[in-house]
Amino acid sequence: MREQQRSVEEALVDVDELLEDTDAEVVTAFAELQELKAELPLARDAERRAQLEHQDMQRQLAAVLDRLRVAEDQQGLLSRQIRTDTARVVDLRTSLGRTAREAYKGDTTARALALVLRAGDRGQFEDATQLLSLVGRVQAADLRELSQVTAANQRRQDRLTAVQEEITRLKVDLERRTFDAEAARRDAERRRSDLEALVGAQQSRVEVIERRREDHLRQRAQYETQRSALQVQIDAVVAADRAEAARAQAARDQAAREDRAPASPAAPVSPSTGPSAPGTPPATGRTGLLGSPSPMNNPVITSPYGWRIHPVYGYRKLHTGTDFRAYCGTPIIAAESGTVQWAKSVGGFGNQVMLNHGVLAGSLVLTSYNHLSRFAVATGESVRRGEIIGYSGTTGTSTACHLHFEAYVDGRTVDPQTLL
Repeated sequence: MREQQRSVEEALVDVDELLEDTDAEVVTAFAELQELKAELPLARDAERRAQLEHQDMQRQLAAVLDRLRVAEDQQGLLSRQIRTDTARVVDLRTSLGRTAREAYKGDTTARALALVLRAGDRGQFEDATQLLSLVGRVQAADLRELSQVTAANQRRQDRLTAVQEEITRLKVDLERRTFDAEAARRDAERRRSDLEALVGAQQSRVEVIERRREDHLRQRAQYETQRSALQVQIDAVVAADRAEAARAQAARDQAAREDRAPASPAAPVSPSTGPSAPGTPPATGRTGLLGSPSPMNNPVITSPYGWRIHPVYGYRKLHTGTDFRAYCGTPIIAAESGTVQWAKSVGGFGNQVMLNHGVLAGSLVLTSYNHLSRFAVATGESVRRGEIIGYSGTTGTSTACHLHFEAYVDGRTVDPQTLL
């Protein structure tokens, strides 16, 4: 039966170690998931801003392209006007050139004077004089028109060139900005997509760990049921042993009285299994049954024995020992004389030394020293109080070098500080 109990207890230790591991994994994975989820809204907002910027650039580019098309239409109209005016300039220059040549030869003036001189009467003379004046006015009008058409053509050409250059510059600038905005939009979209994929993967990881943790909890519940059933049987055996011990003591007392021999009270005999209420410290307050497992004069406790609230799930969990500050490689000493029950690696506890101190103050007391970097004793050896049994480390489920010290009274953990 005790072998069965040890088997169940060992299974419970294994499951508890697995739970410690999965709890630590869940905390880490959950924290990473929350960080990724916190980044996701920022990435989505950046993607939205990039999309709006890209859309704005596209609208501006479309407006510039519309202006460019209007300018191209104006260019066609202006080009036609310029061609028409250019042809008119050619005609005017040809006419003025011919007139200038004739004036140089004197033909125009001579013909006009001949008409005046051949006038037979006053009416013909006046008509000839008016004709001579008209020729001069026509030449002056042609010159003015030539100047005006030439100036207008130059202005049209300058305006058309300026409009084309400005629109071309805007088009090139907006095309570049639109390209940059599109690249930024693609980057933001890719970042958001990558983050969503990471969140999904991390969520799946958390779910896998949680399922594994649920399996461990179910196993632990099964082992707890078995342990409870075995504890009932062990308690019955302990009660029977105590009753038998009491009967034997009563018989001895009776025999002593009959022999009229001096009697000295005998210490009650306690079986190694302890009292029927295991897990209760032998006395209230600090009993001084054990010494400190740390060689330091004033050891620092970094985490006491007691219940904890899980940071993710919110359930209560018992921290079954006391954590002492112990830098890597610090010697760890036996809290009391006893026998090394084992010195081996025990899952989440890492390298563990378990000492059996036998019966102290009527109860079976054991102590364990966990997360050691190496051993100084071996299974089955006897040790004295204060003897070095190992060196502190961070093996097993541990984030830094320290000593996790546990005390067992009749097989149940108690607050070690009540025994120190």
